[in-house]
Amino acid sequence: MRVVLVDDHAMFRAGVRHELSRFADRIEVVGEGEDVSTSVAVIRETSPTVVLLDVHLPGGGGAEVIRQVEKLSIEAGEDPATRTKFLALSVSDAAEDVIGVIRAGARGYVTKSIDSQELVEAVGRVATGDAVFSPRLAGFVLDAFSGAIDIASIDEDLDRLSQREREVMKLIARGYAYKEVARELFISIKTVETHVSSVLRKLQLSNRHQLTKWATDRKLV
Repeated sequence: MRVVLVDDHAMFRAGVRHELSRFADRIEVVGEGEDVSTSVAVIRETSPTVVLLDVHLPGGGGAEVIRQVEKLSIEAGEDPATRTKFLALSVSDAAEDVIGVIRAGARGYVTKSIDSQELVEAVGRVATGDAVFSPRLAGFVLDAFSGAIDIASIDEDLDRLSQREREVMKLIARGYAYKEVARELFISIKTVETHVSSVLRKLQLSNRHQLTKWATDRKLV
């Protein structure tokens, strides 16, 4: 199986490449990407069987990589059965990340806590057309299909927030104090206050208690 690694952290890519080298009889890493543009270019150049894809990337994120590659594949008239398949590999286990990348076309989503053997097996299953999810993340997908999560409202509401506002929102919803958020994100307390005010305004909420409920209801924390 020919694999491309997509992640904006070079050390992480190097670590995954090293681990996969132990399974050289089953997997060959044929390229790497660090942002949307480099990833799309290397995927089109190498035509891998599976792309291991982080969801947060400079230039638009993992979902944008999938959309661009799929668009180019369709324009080139490629057979859907032979197109590259995508497996999200991310530290994030947030519902909006899982749902967003699956809606874009990924065949699965596993977290970076997965061990090497499990990752190789996941790549193999995705390569044959199966869907693969870490246990907790499978629940998000089932909830989305059952209607327990309002996918449209998640996308619409979150689209109003910047990436930094989303990060602040999640930490506040998890009960972090402003100074803890500031320390976690390496920003000032004043900046945290500004972001929180902006989040509340954009989501039409009055206080952090409503924000916590809003995020919890949507399984974002």
